[in-house]
Amino acid sequence: MEFKTYLKHKCSFKKIRLLREEVKMIRAYDPAVTSTAEVLLTYSGLHAVWLYRLSHHLWCRHHCLSAQLVTQISRLFTGVEIHPGAKIGKRLLIDHGTGIVIGETAEIGNDVVLYHGVTLGSIANHGSSRHPKIGNRVFIGAGATILGAVTINDDVKVGAAAVVLHDVPAGKTIVGNPGHIC
Repeated sequence: MEFKTYLKHKCSFKKIRLLREEVKMIRAYDPAVTSTAEVLLTYSGLHAVWLYRLSHHLWCRHHCLSAQLVTQISRLFTGVEIHPGAKIGKRLLIDHGTGIVIGETAEIGNDVVLYHGVTLGSIANHGSSRHPKIGNRVFIGAGATILGAVTINDDVKVGAAAVVLHDVPAGKTIVGNPGHIC
């Protein structure tokens, strides 16, 4: 086997492993799920993440129009809008994802859970980092809004309907409007 072919196959195996990890995470997290087939066929949050990965692949190869078209098709079918320029780690779980918006310069770590209506948005019209940076193992409740170039560190819980406009230290819980650490 040629080295380039080997690398291509190795990369494909990593992608398949990631897809399996995402399905496994959903099955472990959601007690209502009865089978892997149910997750694969009906879990719109998973479909949104997979379509994001396709659009991000296109975006990184400067096929911006194609990437944006995939994003809009995904939004139409899943109710989740993830800009193809966003950077998302492994095993993002979007539960009941309708209304989620993730901006272009947002960064999301590994093992993050987002509920419906979450916005990771900007408060500036320009700049290289206008959107939030979310750490690993972060839980963001329904309707939460995180705006601007703020950092939500690892192991943070953001309560439902919280509005976060400042950095949150690791391991904390933030609630309210405006968000405050409790």
